[in-house]
Amino acid sequence: MSATALIDSAKLRKSLEANLVKKQLTAIAAAAALALTMTACGSGSDSGSAEGKTNANAVIVGNDSEPQNPLVPANTNETGGGLILDHIFSGLEYYDAKGNPQMEVAESIKSDDNQNWTIKIKGDTKFSDGTPVTSKSFVDAWNQAVKHNMLNASFFESIQGYDEALKAAEDATAADPKNGTGTVDMTGLNVVDDTTFTVALNQPESDFPLRLGYSAFYPMPEAGIGDPEKVKAYGENPITNGPYLVKKDSWKHNEQIELIPNPDYKGDRKPKNGGVTFKFYSTQDAAMSDLQSGSLDVLDAIPDSAFGTYQDELGDRSVNDPSAIFQSFTFPKSDDRFQGEAGALRMQAISMAIDRDEICKTIFQGTRTPAVDFIAPVIPGHNPSVKGNEVLKFNPKKAKELWKQADAIQPWTGDFELAYNSDGGHQAWVDATANSIKNTLGIEAKGAPYPDFKSIRDEVTKHTIKTAFRTGWQADYPSPYNFLGPLYRTGGSANDGEYSNPEFDKLLAQALNTSDQKEAFKIYDQAQEILMKQLPAIPLWYSNVTGGWAEGVQGVQFDWHSKPLYFYITK
Repeated sequence: MSATALIDSAKLRKSLEANLVKKQLTAIAAAAALALTMTACGSGSDSGSAEGKTNANAVIVGNDSEPQNPLVPANTNETGGGLILDHIFSGLEYYDAKGNPQMEVAESIKSDDNQNWTIKIKGDTKFSDGTPVTSKSFVDAWNQAVKHNMLNASFFESIQGYDEALKAAEDATAADPKNGTGTVDMTGLNVVDDTTFTVALNQPESDFPLRLGYSAFYPMPEAGIGDPEKVKAYGENPITNGPYLVKKDSWKHNEQIELIPNPDYKGDRKPKNGGVTFKFYSTQDAAMSDLQSGSLDVLDAIPDSAFGTYQDELGDRSVNDPSAIFQSFTFPKSDDRFQGEAGALRMQAISMAIDRDEICKTIFQGTRTPAVDFIAPVIPGHNPSVKGNEVLKFNPKKAKELWKQADAIQPWTGDFELAYNSDGGHQAWVDATANSIKNTLGIEAKGAPYPDFKSIRDEVTKHTIKTAFRTGWQADYPSPYNFLGPLYRTGGSANDGEYSNPEFDKLLAQALNTSDQKEAFKIYDQAQEILMKQLPAIPLWYSNVTGGWAEGVQGVQFDWHSKPLYFYITK
């Protein structure tokens, strides 16, 4: 990341923090939830030129990765499927290019106490099978997420009755691993009528409305509600209500998926093109080659081989801006070498054995910034001075001392391996990281490649992976909690290392229940101090959005968390 980008990011974040505090005070006084509007950093890049004619029927070709699972919102927590879901569903809200929540299906979201919420939806929206979107579409979808213990189930943990519903789901799964389904609904969700439902939380949480634009909270039609096999089949050809629809039978696994405009969509994100085809690439270099030849219109991830040249080559058809993305790697709970006192010392030693500055400079060439905490710099609440973050600094001498202390408790055996997906352009930095660890600590360290993203994620989510593995986070909504809760809270939806610390969990709950955001940020810092000591993941760097588009393509915007807004792209 360039110095200019860093300065811009810091200025934006400070402005956002001031805005957030002011708007939240207004929200509490007025009991209007949507005054929680905050602005995160987006590229705002726009190739929009008035010159030349565009074809409204032209299909835009973009890059993506094969979704890990069928396209069910509450069971998708990775970027491949998430990009598609955000274009084929309409939720209560959506996030605009700068991260501001905007009403979509919701007409109002209100509370007098930040604990008991009344949500009214518009009565003129429907799914692609012609059935109406009602309050029941949301309540049933949210309950099903917990009944099936889906990947995003923990996003509903704040709702009353969640623990009981999840326990019933876990018991049912234990009895029938393939088709077990919970039978208990969350007591905090109640349908009032077709256009009104209420949500009762376990405690006041002032940022609850801010989450509602995330895909876990999307509605589902009756066709997608039922036993696991029915839901899985639905996800292969989903019935949706967004700006686009999945063209029937167009999902060719590991190749591509085709989206077509939804003629019944009434929201603000109405497509300006004739559809989007997402191609699933095995390597980013292959995608870059297609962009250069004109067979790919938009690329949202430049391969490391082109970091030093793509901006000169593409000119004003390129972007390199700060984004809400955090990169790390995580240790599996099953690896005893990284458990207990010796494990904590080893993780600290490995962290201090990584020369992040050099890797960001030589491998990423100004498109990454070394991590100093667990929260992306563009997010209000990021703090470059969190107590204990010296563990993220390259310190070979201290790393060797800590490793020696760990060996005195439990001698090291075997190699250190870091797993990554080969289709994501990760080999160069993984090799550099492994070499830094090897050269500092004198142990054998190397990368462990998987052929594609789905392959590694399947092992990670099943907790069967045996080595350390690449992890990261692209924000779901612009809040510190979103970078801490899902990843490190006990039972979090993306807690891949199965980390659990009651004190950390308690601090997160306290921060959510604090309406003064300056005070909440201080509590999040205390929670991060715990993470700095125990390192459930090793923070590496923050990513810029690096992308480009082909000649003749217009209206390109990369949003606050690095993804193109395909609705507005023409050619």
